[in-house]
Amino acid sequence: MPSELEELVGFLHDNALNVREIALENLVQFSAGGPNNQQEIFKYDNCRAIEDLIKLTHEKKGKTVNEALTILVNLCDDEKLRELICKDTEFLKFIIEQLPNPVNINGELMCILLANLAKNDNILKVFDIKINILDSQKEIFKSDKAIDCLMDMFVKGSERQINKYVVYDYLSYFFADLSRFKKGREYFVTEQEYDNIIPLTKLLVFTEKYDAKVRREGVASTIKNSLFDIEKHMLFLDEPINLLIYILGPIALPGNKGLSDEEILELPDELQFLDEDKKMEPLKDIICVHLESLLLLCSTRQGRELLREKSVYPLIRELHKESNEEKLAELCDRLVQMLMRDEGEEKDKEEELNEIKDMLEKIEEIDVNEKEDEDESDDDDDDDIGQMIVVK
Repeated sequence: MPSELEELVGFLHDNALNVREIALENLVQFSAGGPNNQQEIFKYDNCRAIEDLIKLTHEKKGKTVNEALTILVNLCDDEKLRELICKDTEFLKFIIEQLPNPVNINGELMCILLANLAKNDNILKVFDIKINILDSQKEIFKSDKAIDCLMDMFVKGSERQINKYVVYDYLSYFFADLSRFKKGREYFVTEQEYDNIIPLTKLLVFTEKYDAKVRREGVASTIKNSLFDIEKHMLFLDEPINLLIYILGPIALPGNKGLSDEEILELPDELQFLDEDKKMEPLKDIICVHLESLLLLCSTRQGRELLREKSVYPLIRELHKESNEEKLAELCDRLVQMLMRDEGEEKDKEEELNEIKDMLEKIEEIDVNEKEDEDESDDDDDDDIGQMIVVK
């Protein structure tokens, strides 16, 4: 015998659209996860609600689409329901094709949905999806591959140039979770045929876009995750990627405070003449991600030596002096230990990476304990952008 709420879910596939819309409007409040959530009601009748909700995202009324997307976004918190949404390849294609539509007022929700779906391994199918490019869009998109189009939307649409309702910032979370997978990391560091550009180089400039917290956070995590392939480190540090300046730029102190003239001259050229009013990354958590990226670059002796040559140690030394945050200070300490230690016999690269992973896990415990003291929870691991995004 279905409960009253399950009966309400059943109305999502009523023949009358107005009945479906009334059911939809009343079900939004029950879709959020967390303690005492009621997401189980959406599993009624063999999870038919997922198919119904996906159909409702194709309706013309913006409010109807908004409510259907909101429920789908929230239901991604349930692994089984997220799996059902993510396995629908045609729906993924539909979402991606709708994102550059200039009259789509729900584009941000669609970006959030993609970000949540990227927690599922099936999201890798995005690399095989091709979308239909309209004639009016051919100046923007030179490739019909979905992943290339998403990258171009993120880069070219950041100031609402493509769709006045969307800035595509949440695609950075999507990219960050894609980079957890080897196939994703390979994409970000491989020159693409359609424009002869390495995708990661398109993202780097956003590490200092200080009016877009989500964008900076996602890009920082994409960089960090890409560094788990230690054999690619020197590729990252050489031209054309030149990664180091984009990691150090946000954490360098204004005017290179505390550095001697000699230390300044050893910095990368782009960081040698910083103004006194130079901005720094304002958020501790994002600074920590950049420090974790530097720790990963310390996985090999070659990486450590290059970081020493580029005056990374004195820059971290001064950052440490300015910090009163425990996790940030701990990361600075670890970096200093890696950069100032005597180099003995070179260790196996995998052994060194595991050593640094262990460091990051211990440091992550500091952050988790801090949040527990504040009665908050944290699901993050050291290669995941973070928790599911909930829309209320």
